[in-house]
Order: sequence, then structure tokens, then C-alpha cells
Amino acid sequence: MLRRAEIELKTSGEVDAMREAGRVVARCLDAVRAAAAPGVSLKELDGVAHDVMIEAGAVPAFLDYHPHFAPSPFPGVICASVNDAVVHAIPGPHRLAEGDLLSIDCGAFLDGWCGDAAFSAVVGADPDPADLDLIATTERALAAGIAAVRPGARLGDLGAAIGAVARAGGYGMLADHGGHGIGRAMHEPPHVPNEGRAGKGMKLRAGMVIAIEPMLHAGGGDDYVHDDDGWTLRTADGSRAAHAEHTVAVTDDGSRILTLP
Repeated sequence: MLRRAEIELKTSGEVDAMREAGRVVARCLDAVRAAAAPGVSLKELDGVAHDVMIEAGAVPAFLDYHPHFAPSPFPGVICASVNDAVVHAIPGPHRLAEGDLLSIDCGAFLDGWCGDAAFSAVVGADPDPADLDLIATTERALAAGIAAVRPGARLGDLGAAIGAVARAGGYGMLADHGGHGIGRAMHEPPHVPNEGRAGKGMKLRAGMVIAIEPMLHAGGGDDYVHDDDGWTLRTADGSRAAHAEHTVAVTDDGSRILTLP
């Protein structure tokens, strides 16, 4: 049984407030996407996102975030993962090169509510078709997960929809990771799987808000390794990875994406 003490069901007004936080995240991601080019450093992209947040009166959700598994607080406004880095990479001095596969994850608080979203793109004017296919499949997997959102659906339905797209493309998915509930905190219950059995798992109810985020590996495997920084996760086989994410509200009519522009 879904207990409000475990998962906070948001009112329509609270979902509207989360939509405003989501707009800020979308503007940050659009600005970063426009700024990403050969020669630009990941730290410079972090500054772009930070400027957008400050102008909007928002607070970075990632900056100084310190979960139990991390050796130190996260030092950036965005996660900026390149090539075989799947997620959680620190935006440091690395400068982008032509053909890099860049994944950007961003979260922001506005008026006490959080939004979280991510995109992947290839840097430069001559992308590898294999990278474009990986990104397109990741986005289709996200869309399939969102399409499965409705009151009465189960979390396994979302996982089954996401996983079917990813596996049909021959891609792996980051093991032990998935989406999450979101609201007054960036990470709330429930865990939202990227693979599952239809008809199984917790039932969705109107007022739930979740972040759905498939993370696909080009090499077909699911394993990953940690960098020494304690944050960055890389594909174990060195293949490239892509990440896509939206914050999504469960409504009486189905899904409402909160992190669109």
C-alpha cells in the first residue's frame, strides 16, 4: 500500500510549482547545449548553467550534495560526462573535442521544489552515426517510460517499456541505477527501475512525481567502474554511454513532463 508518509503526493498547485523549477532546469540545459563546442571546458559549461540558475533565483541541487556513498560533496552545478563516462562526472578543466559524446545532468530548486533532467549530444559538426543512434535510442527509451505513466500503472510497466527499447537496440544499461521520486528533495522514494516486469511493482497514483532516466551503454554490457574521484561512473568495457532524463508528474490524465522549456 502506498503510504503518504513514504511518498508525498503533490497537489495540482505543488505540481505547478515543480513545473516552474523544471523550466529553470530546461533553460540551463538549453544554454549548456548551445555553449558546448570543441575547446570549451566542462567547468565553463558549469558556469553557464550556474548563471542561468542565479538569474532565475534558483538554487543548484547538485552543488555540495553529499550522499553516503561519496567521499566528498559534489563540486559542480551540473554533471558533465564525456564518452565512456555514464553519469555523475565532475565538471572540471577537461576541454571538449570534436566528436565527443557529452551527457549533461542538471537539477535546481526553486521556491523549495526540485526539477531534474538530462540530455546527451555529440560535440561538433561531424557526429558518428553510432553515437547518434545511441542517443536516439536512449531518448526513445525515455519516451517509452513516460508513455507508460498513468494512475494504476506499476513501476514494472515503466521498467519493461524502457528496457524493451534499450535491449532491442542491443544496448546495455547502467546496472543498479535508475530514476527516483522527486519533490521537496532531489531524491525521494520510490526507486524507478529502467528494467522490470510489466504488472509488477508499486502502483502509480495521481500526485506522484518521478524522475525517469535511462542510461545506455553502446557496448551492450551493464557493468561500470568508479573513477578515483568517487563520483564518475564509466562503462566497464570502455564503450560510450548516453543519458536522458525528465521529471514527470502522474496526473489523472496520464503523464505531465515538468522539465520542458
